[in-house]
Amino acid sequence: MKVRNPRTGEYDYNLQEDSTQSVVEKALSIRSAQKEWQNKTITERVAVLKKWLASFTNFQSEIASQLAVDTARKRISEVETGGIIGLMQAWSYRAPQLYNPPAERTSASANTVQIGQQWIPYGLVGVISPWNFPLLLALIDTIPALMAGCGVLLKPSEVTPRFMDGLEKSIKAVPELNAVLKLVRGGAKAGKAVVNTVDAICFTGSVPTGKKIGAVCAERFIPAFLELGGKDPAIVLSDADLEVATDAVLRSCVGATGQACQSLERIYVAENIYDDFVEQITKKATAVTMTTNPEEGQMGPLIFEQQAEKIQEQINDAIAKGAKILSGGKVENINGGLWCRPTVLTNVNHKMSVMVEETFGPLIPIMPFRTEEQALEWANDSIFGLSASVFSKDREKAIEIASQIEAGAISINDGSLTNKVYDAEKNSFKESGINGSRMGDAGFLRFFRKKALLIQTAHPETMAHFEEKSS
Repeated sequence: MKVRNPRTGEYDYNLQEDSTQSVVEKALSIRSAQKEWQNKTITERVAVLKKWLASFTNFQSEIASQLAVDTARKRISEVETGGIIGLMQAWSYRAPQLYNPPAERTSASANTVQIGQQWIPYGLVGVISPWNFPLLLALIDTIPALMAGCGVLLKPSEVTPRFMDGLEKSIKAVPELNAVLKLVRGGAKAGKAVVNTVDAICFTGSVPTGKKIGAVCAERFIPAFLELGGKDPAIVLSDADLEVATDAVLRSCVGATGQACQSLERIYVAENIYDDFVEQITKKATAVTMTTNPEEGQMGPLIFEQQAEKIQEQINDAIAKGAKILSGGKVENINGGLWCRPTVLTNVNHKMSVMVEETFGPLIPIMPFRTEEQALEWANDSIFGLSASVFSKDREKAIEIASQIEAGAISINDGSLTNKVYDAEKNSFKESGINGSRMGDAGFLRFFRKKALLIQTAHPETMAHFEEKSS
């Protein structure tokens, strides 16, 4: 496959795709080693993870450089690779604390039976990850699955594949890890082969693709942990600190060029502060600088050209239906890269695609509301329920409003805090996902099935138990 460079628009990288047979062979190789991996103690698996941590650190600069080309983001790529080190350190500490199958006990319903429990990891987990944060979203599921004793078949997105070269070097430097963790390169065909080969799937990506994967997993009767899209709302109450709110909303909407599932994508502001909010955020939006020089600026180009087309379609649809553009407003081709400046839109409504469909770009559509009930109605008028934000100086009022938003994580007086806080368990609502949380302790515990050993300590019942007796 030819891979596009998001900064230049040139197809300057060749991705050698795995065939279906290659995927099957990698899966069989992992399965041949997985039982030995599973039978290691959690302490022994942590020791291997620490070896990988050392190896990853050795290749960190190379991986970050490859990510920077993949995503056209230098600083974020450095932060992303540093975050993986933190992730490995966190699970090295936390996984041994969590791995604690219950001690044998007497059954409460049958007092002659002792109950023993075992935690059995899934043999082979498939991880399919997206292009927006290629490394983080590849390993956020992979690392705890490995710690649980699973083998992992990992297929990152074909849109941003360069970083796999450095990552694979770090894996191969640790033979015990290389035996149970294999990378798969390719697009939809390779992804389909992964889904058809494993015992459980972790998928991060769009709702349509997630539904297709979920249907296949249902047919195969294997679990699918799906983390899908978002259309995150922010509710800015009348007593909000406008400096705080506009700073946080802007960063959440356009940080990483808006290419994050937890980006804020629709903003509802109390009408008595609406004009001031719009004025302040527009001023701040127009001051955001572009990284047309890779060494300077705050916001890079759009990574995926198909997403750029969708962003422009949403802008065009909004303008055609009466929206006003106060900043930005179009996708520009600059030296081959596709750029969209922070775009503030007003006079918007829920008949416009920009208010109801996932954007994945730096658009800031803003609507005024009269009452809190109206704001909540609009915030919940969505097929998505990933996350949201509430802004208010009154902490209890903010919590009251947050409790009524149909989403899995609510940031209060900030935006997109789920990209910083990994130890708070949360579930996606509606079509934003399904099954166990990747955050918090559940991110590790979901990879186990519970087996009960029921030990009879008395003589078992005989057929006399079923003897019919006359009254």
